[in-house]
Amino acid sequence: MDQREKEIFKVTWMGFFTNLTLSAGKVAAGFWGRSNAMVADGIHSASDLITDVVVLVFVKLSGKPQDKCHDYGHGKYETLATVIIGLALLAVGAGIIWKSGAAIYASFSGTVIARPEMIALWAAAVSIICKEWLFHYTIRAGKAVNSPVTIANAWHHRSDSFSSIGALLGIGGARFLGPRWRVLDPLAAIIVGGLIIRIACKLIKNSLSELMETSLSDKEEEEILSIICQDPAISDPHHLKTRRIGAQIAIEIHIRLDDSMAVSTAHEISTGVERRLKEQYGKATQVIVHVEPLKLAQ
Repeated sequence: MDQREKEIFKVTWMGFFTNLTLSAGKVAAGFWGRSNAMVADGIHSASDLITDVVVLVFVKLSGKPQDKCHDYGHGKYETLATVIIGLALLAVGAGIIWKSGAAIYASFSGTVIARPEMIALWAAAVSIICKEWLFHYTIRAGKAVNSPVTIANAWHHRSDSFSSIGALLGIGGARFLGPRWRVLDPLAAIIVGGLIIRIACKLIKNSLSELMETSLSDKEEEEILSIICQDPAISDPHHLKTRRIGAQIAIEIHIRLDDSMAVSTAHEISTGVERRLKEQYGKATQVIVHVEPLKLAQ
């Protein structure tokens, strides 16, 4: 296991045990504290356990070396894991909205929503502190090792923090503002569910874009061309093709060199292009350089 995998596994295991403790505590506090919002928040934390397992399994798969059937490696496994996390978030958000909507409908039909207890309020406060810390810890690690799935998992932690903030506001309003305001508990949960769905859609969109072999942004491709053109011997870089493979990127480029140039010199120049791109985007970057004689362009 390389250093990158070790760091991803370390931060994911930290999230796993934190989520295990929080989910059990929040569901218990929700039942004892008579708060639907806190029960939903606890279920949301439990969903984090599932995504943590997804990360642990798929990052291990994506770290496998190239083989006969996977010439470009297994980086797409990490992208697929990000899609699964997004779908899990989508399901959780929809479930929260559905359950909370049912509670609001029941209250307008005459059902009195129970007054939440203080234990539910304290559970929400503790959850916000823990999940915000876990979000910052995880996203720093994800950016440091350039792992999209770890960054996605960090946002899952942040969504749980949003969920707890909504629960805190709803529980507080329902407890201290009187029976008429107890509808704030499920209402806050609906708002949080919408935020969770928004994050889920963003993660799914970005990951599906990668799975569909979408090119890098114009800004990134312009940067690639500027790196290639640092060697004055290179003319007319064209037919640039780019794509992401998990945490890695693949680059294919055609360049023109003086047709009288020795093959060894041309090889040295193309190797220089490859070296500079890997220095910029990481040693795992896959670079293909096609050399063409300059006279064909005249």
